Amino acid sequence: MSATVLVGTQWGDEGKGKVTDLISGDFNVVCRYAGGANAGHTVVANGKKIALHQVPSGVMYKGTYPVIGNGCIVDPEVLLEEIDMLAEQGISAKNLKISGNAHIVMPYHKDLDGAHEKKLGANLIGTTKRGVGPCYMDKMNRTGLRIQDMLDEKIFRQKLDAALAYTNPILEKVYGMPTYTVGQICETYLPYAERIRPYIVESSLFLNEQLEQGRRVLFEGAQATMLDIDHGTYPFVTSSNCTAGGAVTGSGVGPTNIGRVLGIAKAYLTRVGSGPFPTELFDETGDLLGEVGREYGVTTGRKRRCGWYDSVVVNYAARVNGLTDLAITKLDVLGCLDQIKVCVAYECDGIRYTTVPEHQSVFYHAEPVYETLPGWKSDISGVRNFYQLPREAKDYIDFLEQLAGVRVSIITVGPDREQTIDRSWH
Repeated sequence: MSATVLVGTQWGDEGKGKVTDLISGDFNVVCRYAGGANAGHTVVANGKKIALHQVPSGVMYKGTYPVIGNGCIVDPEVLLEEIDMLAEQGISAKNLKISGNAHIVMPYHKDLDGAHEKKLGANLIGTTKRGVGPCYMDKMNRTGLRIQDMLDEKIFRQKLDAALAYTNPILEKVYGMPTYTVGQICETYLPYAERIRPYIVESSLFLNEQLEQGRRVLFEGAQATMLDIDHGTYPFVTSSNCTAGGAVTGSGVGPTNIGRVLGIAKAYLTRVGSGPFPTELFDETGDLLGEVGREYGVTTGRKRRCGWYDSVVVNYAARVNGLTDLAITKLDVLGCLDQIKVCVAYECDGIRYTTVPEHQSVFYHAEPVYETLPGWKSDISGVRNFYQLPREAKDYIDFLEQLAGVRVSIITVGPDREQTIDRSWH
């Protein structure tokens, strides 16, 4: 089959942007199928670090078609800023395709996002405040506006008027915030529409035509399995289906077209925002991983919570997504440690769990069961062949592979595109 899904197996920030960029050259199309400007993908090419939030990472390759699918939401301001930023770097977005069915993030969505988080107080979710949740809420409530609505001013004004009739009372009476007028929003968004118009297509048709012509399509996931609205640590999740199944609904391509599901897992574990994290470290080791790994959110700049690799989470992700293989990222970061722990199970109330517990109260109180492996205490950032890795590093990868029940085909040992070990032949 010619379609591959790339999906995060943990709580995001696994290095999906780098892996997408790494393998995009083998694909004709790279399609984002969920999420919005809350998803930050960092790509390092020719020594330059580029952060992408809306445009698929495939834009880095000439001749590749980057596609924003119908399951995504689009912040026009962020999108156009990225297109301009890429142009300044000499990277053209002329091949970008955007689904007319993708929903639009409006200014009031961002207001509602921040206000709701503030109201939650100590129980906050830890959102990026990019308006993602409220935008998806409007989509499900059938009061949202789509990219195609921007192309017809009359329709846009009518739908916006209906949306504001629902939203303005919430802004004013629930949160005590300023309201919006149709004219106020149109003044900003209609000029956006004219710039975005050339990129808009019927993306499902485009993608299926590409597949019928024998072209290779890569579906680029946002966030990760444990942040999926259905399969993640609800309510500390995102508002979309970012597991592999979301690639089908978020693109309009049938599941029989997908032949490979590549999971991305960091060699240790991080999480941004609130929610359970059984292997989280609150000591010097956690601080060291954060410092060496430069663990700060691409979108928010927030410091990431750090912990040991959790095989229970990755094994769960392998089942939920139907993984065919794994990419392990940031293996080089562990080179600073004498010993490395891996969570192989949880214990709670005397019961041992080898998969993510169904009940959230159990997950919250789960105690990790660790196995300890020796570290390699050396710099492996220059290694390009698996057999040249220190024995301890090879043993670590073999152990993770055994625990996941999935082959590790890619290992990254640094942020640059070239700092990669390809085991696809192994």
